[in-house]
Amino acid sequence: MQVSDLYAMNFMPTVGRADFPLLGENKRLKVAAASGKAFAASSLTPDVEAEQEKLLWADAVILQFPLWWYSMPAILKGWVDRVYAYGFAYGVGEHSDTHWGDRFGEGTFAGKRAMVIVTAGGWESHYSARGINGPIDDLLFPITHGVLYYPGFDVLPSFVAYRVDKLDDDGFEKMAAALRGRMRDLWSAAPIPYRLQNGGDYLIPSLTLKNGLEPEGASGFGLHSKV
Repeated sequence: MQVSDLYAMNFMPTVGRADFPLLGENKRLKVAAASGKAFAASSLTPDVEAEQEKLLWADAVILQFPLWWYSMPAILKGWVDRVYAYGFAYGVGEHSDTHWGDRFGEGTFAGKRAMVIVTAGGWESHYSARGINGPIDDLLFPITHGVLYYPGFDVLPSFVAYRVDKLDDDGFEKMAAALRGRMRDLWSAAPIPYRLQNGGDYLIPSLTLKNGLEPEGASGFGLHSKV
């Protein structure tokens, strides 16, 4: 197992010109183009290359973070912004009339598993279908479907620990036991049944779901899962 403790590493969370040594001083910074050129030339910064090597080494990746303002902390978002270089996590595969790049179920991380572990201060009911914060799966969709499924991971259902600031010793032990159970199922649990982009469910190049494929009563993010 390898662990990236971003705070302990003092990981730089912002993309800047220093990330791309090949970029001329007077050249406009276009992050996608600059990261693609740097990745192809193996000239990304050592901290970014080290994280990319970990991702390539891993059979499963877990993102663990507290839910801050309905999303991941800035340092983790910055990790994604810098490590997911063009040509590495996106901008992969050919585009044609039937295949719109290797993404959403295909790509660099195809065949690997991923999972999100989140701690939240609110009650579970606050994140339910009728909860004021909105359904937790909807809040995490940009991460599970975007950050993880987009570059090819098979994404497992998220593990969410609620009211963590209020847990007593007994509550902590129950939560820890539940998490240990999920870890034991890491290789056997069924992933979220997101739709393959190039599997025939979407029109290309508009990338809209074909009529008649939506599950009964589904809308919004729910359209992009088969159940």
